[in-house]
Amino acid sequence: MTGLKDLLKKKDRITKEAQNEKPTNLNVPEFTFLRTTTETEEVIQPPDYPGDEKKGLRESEGKKEHRRTLGFRRSSGAVSSKDLTASRRSLESEDAGNEKGAKTLPVRPKNERRLSDRLRLGARARSKSSELVSAHIPDDLPEAPDSVAVPSITLDGTVESKEEAKAATLKKEALWEKRATILASSNPLLESEEQRHQLQNQHAPQLATTRDRSQSTISDQAGDENILEAIRLHELGDLTPSTQMFGRLANPKGPNNALSQVLYGLALRHGWGIPPEPEKAIHYLSLAASNSAAVEQAALEAGMTKGGAAKGELVLAIFELANCFRHGWGVKKDPLAARQYYETAANLGDVDAMDEAAWCFVEGFGGAKDKFRAAQYLRLAEGKGHKAVGNSWIWKEKYNPK
Repeated sequence: MTGLKDLLKKKDRITKEAQNEKPTNLNVPEFTFLRTTTETEEVIQPPDYPGDEKKGLRESEGKKEHRRTLGFRRSSGAVSSKDLTASRRSLESEDAGNEKGAKTLPVRPKNERRLSDRLRLGARARSKSSELVSAHIPDDLPEAPDSVAVPSITLDGTVESKEEAKAATLKKEALWEKRATILASSNPLLESEEQRHQLQNQHAPQLATTRDRSQSTISDQAGDENILEAIRLHELGDLTPSTQMFGRLANPKGPNNALSQVLYGLALRHGWGIPPEPEKAIHYLSLAASNSAAVEQAALEAGMTKGGAAKGELVLAIFELANCFRHGWGVKKDPLAARQYYETAANLGDVDAMDEAAWCFVEGFGGAKDKFRAAQYLRLAEGKGHKAVGNSWIWKEKYNPK
């Protein structure tokens, strides 16, 4: 059972910190696998399957085995084990005789690019995330800003001073919060649910209208007292009346309280005193994110770089939506959306999201693997007091910013 007091403490901590601080598909390359020594060469042929195109298999059968250079472009020629100089000459002569117009490459020098670079394996890995598509990421979403987890570097190659780093972090957080508002306000799950309600109520227009999102309740004395009472009942095990209170406060045609919408969404998702309704749960989580985003967007437009009154609710909703996308709760699993949402919440101060974002980068969930980025998020989490056993590797020198 989730500790709601811990959830509220996390929201308050995020808010307090904010207040206290100042796809293109690539053609698959074809490979020839060679096993060589200084004297011999063996071409390793893959197994045949029905429908495969025959392209001169076993070309080397019946021929004298040769050793090829690692220039990685096509060249053929024999290499004698007795005299390397003679072998290079014979290589050139066979190339000229057997393959007209082919160019012979010299022996690969030490400073030549690695095989992985020639194969563009790094580029393929980096493009992995761009090949993934998600229906839950808006098409006009801008590129992700620099991560708060990676310290900024000055022009002379040194890490910024404490004051400079603080100013840079605030600037980065403002960009990430703007990104969060775009994700939340453009969530297709919310739009499809609203369209469904409009179709159901098209013959009763007086019931079809909902409160404007900008009128969402973030904090009021009566609402806060009711939320605290609902949490008290939840902690005592009285789940049904607690969830009913969350539902009344979350009603978009009534109080429209963003925090209650997060808690009611969790109650629907996990079945706290009621039958689980994961599809309805993700609607309320999306509603909470959208309502909070409207408040935060107004704060950003007013020049409040530290965020507005709904930053805590927005971060909680973004993180819980990421969990839904990751586990397939109420929606089809979406690794790309989960990673994007985790990273957004992590850059807005959610320690749990920092751990999950690091996991995504370690495992390659929703994109390419990147242990450097993972180490930075785990370092950031440790800096906020969340130290996990077995994470000593993140402090290795190779993971220091360069």
